[in-house]
Amino acid sequence: MPNLTIKDIARISGCSVSTISRVINDRPDVRPETKEHVLKVMREAGFVPNTNARQLKIQQSRSLVFVVKGTRNLFFSDFLVQLQRAATLYGYNGIVSYLDENANEIDAAENILREIKPKGMIFLGGSVANFKKGFANITVPSVLTTLVSDELDFPNLSMVGVDDRAAAYTAVDYLIQQGHRKIAVLGGPVTSYPSVMRREGAQQAMQDAGILFSDKLYGLSNYDFESAYHAVNSLLARRADFTALFAMSDVIALGAIRALASAGLRVPEDVSVIGFDGITMSRYCVPVLTTVVQPSEQISLQSIELLVRQIEHGAPAQTITLQPELQQGESVRAI
Repeated sequence: MPNLTIKDIARISGCSVSTISRVINDRPDVRPETKEHVLKVMREAGFVPNTNARQLKIQQSRSLVFVVKGTRNLFFSDFLVQLQRAATLYGYNGIVSYLDENANEIDAAENILREIKPKGMIFLGGSVANFKKGFANITVPSVLTTLVSDELDFPNLSMVGVDDRAAAYTAVDYLIQQGHRKIAVLGGPVTSYPSVMRREGAQQAMQDAGILFSDKLYGLSNYDFESAYHAVNSLLARRADFTALFAMSDVIALGAIRALASAGLRVPEDVSVIGFDGITMSRYCVPVLTTVVQPSEQISLQSIELLVRQIEHGAPAQTITLQPELQQGESVRAI
């Protein structure tokens, strides 16, 4: 009897399809005599359950999707390792979906929901405007990680991250304490919520110190090495006068340091540089980077914990704001 299905076994054994399924899955809610009868029928009929299909279904039922906005952001690369590790601790498997930095993450999430049907989603990076416009269409429990905004209020969306404005204030205030008053800022466009918050924090620190921030000292950069390299070259080409530079990410900072070196400028002797994130590379580059460290391990674990509580217990969405830490390196000097 080739190509038997569980419906055939149900008909032969006189049991329901659900009973056959429970026997195949070794569920405890089947009477021993019924289980033995069904197993005997399966042996005699030569029936072999499709365990591959069953395993795939089990994996899908325990899947989480990590939507990553930005394909070249090293901070997210480190972060994903920690998210995967935390998901495994709770018995879930993570599926990663990479998007371009300018893509619409909500549109992508809707497509993912139709195709994969995950239990939940974690967004690494995102546009507050995109969430405000379309997140109501996302029905599964979700967490927006590394971004916290009081503009978003959805019953199935938790947020975990640092206060970007306050963290940027800390970075620029540190430069000011070292005697710097000509400070350039390198970061993203107004469409990037973290960039806007970090720019506001930087400007506030300058304002509180009596320093007038000039748009001529703002360099527009994506969160990758190449873009930062060109942004610094643009600053130098228009003869921007600065003794220190605040980069809105460590990746931007490293691209900036390369551009400064190419222009014959030394860090920190000629220009001090401070980054943001605390990626592993920041501790091993030359010079060792001074940066504002996001507690990535804590953020990732909290994100998974919140998501699992929403999925398994129907817990309400929460917003958790964690504290960054200033990591002093060799890239900033007092003047």
